[in-house]
Amino acid sequence: MQSDSDGNAVAASSPRANEGAASRVPCSQGNVRQASRRLAEAAATGVPCSPVRDLVGDDDTAAAYAVQKINIEDRVRQGARIVGRKIGLTSPAVQRQLGVSQPDFGVLLDDMHVAPGDVIPTTGLIQPRIEAEIAFVLTSDIDDPEVDGIQAVKYIDHAVACLEIVDSRIAGWDISFADTVADNASSARFVLSGQPVSLESFEPRAVKMQMFANDEVISAGDGTQCLGDPLNALAWLARTAIGFDDPLRAGQIVLSGALGPMTPVQAGTRVVADLTSLGSVDVFFA
Repeated sequence: MQSDSDGNAVAASSPRANEGAASRVPCSQGNVRQASRRLAEAAATGVPCSPVRDLVGDDDTAAAYAVQKINIEDRVRQGARIVGRKIGLTSPAVQRQLGVSQPDFGVLLDDMHVAPGDVIPTTGLIQPRIEAEIAFVLTSDIDDPEVDGIQAVKYIDHAVACLEIVDSRIAGWDISFADTVADNASSARFVLSGQPVSLESFEPRAVKMQMFANDEVISAGDGTQCLGDPLNALAWLARTAIGFDDPLRAGQIVLSGALGPMTPVQAGTRVVADLTSLGSVDVFFA
């Protein structure tokens, strides 16, 4: 943390993470902690809270990630284990849905992982939505601050089809960019298929996706909807993570971002996503 001219602590900013951002209103450490408590209480009680942008500003990237970090560190102290990252807001359709224009990232914990075909109780969620995407499992650390989508391939062990269940702790999904970042990129659960596929056998940008709810198509898209190529999304995350002095590590899972619109889900729904070259993945909501 740095200090402003009045001696208040403010979150240190990563130049790469703040690329293209608007001007900032300094955010005190007290506001960061108050925002983290607001979100943590909503997660614990299941009662959504008001947005936190009144505390951290509409688009203060550094402050929002500082809120996220506090709550992740609290979860780790309580016994959760970090297993990877998720990239959010990569699809133009999702950006339009939420009124934002840049990607973000969140942290994946082991207690967010759901096996394919398992049941997810909706009672443990607040206002869930679901999206389909490609997940990458890394074979080595990514420590190159200039890595691009082409170079990212050498860091990937395999890919799998993925369903991500997103959930906002903020009432009515009334979120700005800072709100969703602070809320761990609105993450909740993720489901990985059991069919690992080598990057030598397919092109991520060429993957086509259809997602079904009780056999009805609810979303469709392809790899180009994820920052033009899911490998571009992975490279963006790798560079950004290095900017935060927390690079991606071997063995971590990276959810690369939605291939089409996200859709609300409710109890009694079986969701299946079919991704060409990667097969299918499914989950049931009860």
